[in-house]
Amino acid sequence: MEDRKKSGKKNRVENDESRGGQKHRKVREKSLCPVSKKCGGCQMLDIPYERQLLRKQKQVEELLRDHCRVYPITGMKNPFYYRNKVHAAFGYRKGEVISGVYKEGTHEIVAVDRCMLEDQKADEIIGTIRGMLKSFKIRTYDEDTGYGLLRHVLVKRGFATGQVMVVLVTASPVFPSRNNFVRALRDRHPEITTIVQNLNDRQTSMVLGDKEKVLYGKGYIEDELCGKRFHISSRPFYQVNPVQTEMLYRRAIEAAGLTGKETVIDAYCGIGTIGIIAAGKAGKVVGVELNQDAVRDAVRNARGNKVENIQFYCNDAGRFMTGMARDGEQADVVFMDPPRGGSTEEFMEAVKILGPRRVVYVSCNPETLARDLRVFEKMGYRAREAWPFDLFPHTEHVEAVVLIQRKDT
Repeated sequence: MEDRKKSGKKNRVENDESRGGQKHRKVREKSLCPVSKKCGGCQMLDIPYERQLLRKQKQVEELLRDHCRVYPITGMKNPFYYRNKVHAAFGYRKGEVISGVYKEGTHEIVAVDRCMLEDQKADEIIGTIRGMLKSFKIRTYDEDTGYGLLRHVLVKRGFATGQVMVVLVTASPVFPSRNNFVRALRDRHPEITTIVQNLNDRQTSMVLGDKEKVLYGKGYIEDELCGKRFHISSRPFYQVNPVQTEMLYRRAIEAAGLTGKETVIDAYCGIGTIGIIAAGKAGKVVGVELNQDAVRDAVRNARGNKVENIQFYCNDAGRFMTGMARDGEQADVVFMDPPRGGSTEEFMEAVKILGPRRVVYVSCNPETLARDLRVFEKMGYRAREAWPFDLFPHTEHVEAVVLIQRKDT
């Protein structure tokens, strides 16, 4: 440590455990990102990728070892620039426009020009918008005073199609020189296929508001996943790492053991990705989702892919399945893809009432996954196999697909 102090270098020291359990130190002369400590979004960036995977594998194994077999984690060949959705908050610092991410747990903006996790074209477009604001006399929104126009910019890109959506989140519907701004942005970036103005005039931590106006193009983009084409609008959720998502979804559908005869429930279905991909191997698929925008996209996606054996309902999935059981209907397989907080006992009770032979749990949080597996075991189900996936390299997050079977099958 004395040598490092004398040299004046700001070295990063990583303590980690080797496979043999011995502690050893990893010193990196300089972080790969100058703002990684301030941002907090890529906690493992300066740990070699192979060691990140070992750490995540160990985490999943420790949490699930009492429940089921855990297979080796699936990592990425190129674990950089994988995010197809990029959000930037806008503000001022020392009289200059800045854009970037909120420091973890705060609303303080950390200025970011380039992020090693985000799509490079999206970062480039955000930088262009930041540079255009002064010439168009557009002020960024100030949360304290309520003054200003531009709050956020959201960019989504279809990796397979190359289509690009730009969402300008404003505090007011009045957008001075709007047409000229859109024209200038498209002159700089002709790859942009649609531009949307989203109105968020509330004091809220939510990025997007409820009202939108299409300024250019169709108001949505499309992307391809597992051979299907999906309509993606600004608000509904779509996985941000399509490369890994494709492998994860293929594994989930394979785990379901579909033969072409099953009735399948796609709970928390979003824009219908898992259900539409699985429909070709199932007899009938029912997608259930509370978000109305997502359901509209799901219906459109099924129609666009000419998938006729699927129906979507805007409803609470647990309540819907309980209703199915009450009406004497059955399901063979349930796909569930809950948020990071995991599922609820009400939902799992509904699964028990409906009684499918198999449940395929797609988890984005192994801790809540382990908690939910304990509940399933009390309800007559048992986890059989788990497959971890690294959808968010250089972060602490890890996903997993788990096959759960009814104990009497």
